[in-house]
Amino acid sequence: MNNKKILITGASVGGNTVAWWLSRQGFDVTVVERADNFREGGQNVDVRGAGREVLRRMGLEEAAMDLTTGESGTDWVDKDNSIIARFAVEDIGDGPTAELEIMRGDIARIIYEPTLQRATYRFGDTIEGVEQDDAGSVVTFKSGITERYDIVIIAEGVGSSTRELLFPGENRMRYMDLTIAYFSIPGKDSDGKFARQYNTIGGRGATLKPGSDGKLRVYMGVHKVAEGEQKWGTERQKQFLLDQFAHDSWEFPRILKEIPKVEDFYFDVMRQVKMDRWSKGGVVLTGDAAWCATPLSGIGTTLAIVGGYVLAGEIAKTNDYAEAFRVYERIMRPFVKEGQGLPKIVPRLLWPHTRLGLGFLRTVMRIAGTRAVRKIFSTLYLRDSKKVELPTYDLKAN
Repeated sequence: MNNKKILITGASVGGNTVAWWLSRQGFDVTVVERADNFREGGQNVDVRGAGREVLRRMGLEEAAMDLTTGESGTDWVDKDNSIIARFAVEDIGDGPTAELEIMRGDIARIIYEPTLQRATYRFGDTIEGVEQDDAGSVVTFKSGITERYDIVIIAEGVGSSTRELLFPGENRMRYMDLTIAYFSIPGKDSDGKFARQYNTIGGRGATLKPGSDGKLRVYMGVHKVAEGEQKWGTERQKQFLLDQFAHDSWEFPRILKEIPKVEDFYFDVMRQVKMDRWSKGGVVLTGDAAWCATPLSGIGTTLAIVGGYVLAGEIAKTNDYAEAFRVYERIMRPFVKEGQGLPKIVPRLLWPHTRLGLGFLRTVMRIAGTRAVRKIFSTLYLRDSKKVELPTYDLKAN
């Protein structure tokens, strides 16, 4: 029985994956989460390539497939919802829509629930201080609790406060010049089973995604230089969207009518996390806290699952955690580099500012949607399977 004490901060996909594997190897695992309860809902996410293989090794792939959103593919549409280009899952497999398209809360829960039987979860608490010495880390929590751990794993989001506490000034953020909001509105039968991507001039656009719960997931954004919008209050953020899209047609009048009422509103400025190191002493980063690639990459959840698996595997096979962190980083760096490699010109082209740019985008999408080209176009979404050689560890999976 391994008696090492491990603290994981963040109870979403990455943190739960690390906890799932380490708790099965006999480690004494505690997961601390800022939210008062397990966080349900969230946006649609994709699990692709190596991420699905990890779920398979966990025995969870079938459970995940049972919870897919039912999205049949992605349509690029005009203001009348006429299809410019269609990418159907049944035709191309993983593409703009993954075969395993699932709600973030659902994929996190199927990993969390079995882990809860072996690990300790503490909700409504955060780290306030960490003092490292040769024996590990003494952690002070906001609740007033102080405990010692052998290893501290930071598995928080892009704006991780614990990362900034322990790695101050080390995150060289790469802004993608896209301000975006995620939320859900009531669905209609006419919404169908295909996601719809629509863009207009002024750098404005949105994606509408069907959900298995009858709701429609809205992703709407504006291509612009970031001005700290992620720090605004929710009401100001909602008003920003109401002002930006006030004169647009398509489905925007319907969406804007619902914005004041939505409760699952998430608003952010897309930015990548760029860290020269992912560990310091007995503290290590994983998931978005280490390498956020933004939803533009299409493989953020896959990176979180694979990163959690590799980190757990390397920790479990050696008593030298410094070596475990080095190998983990060596394996994951090329994968992360691929995920973060999207040129900034791509969002600029996908969110055009002029009628000429919009015409160019729609011409490109018409070509990309033809039978001869769409399979090649869709391989852009399979980058994860080409840049990581998934290790096999001697780990207990049940």
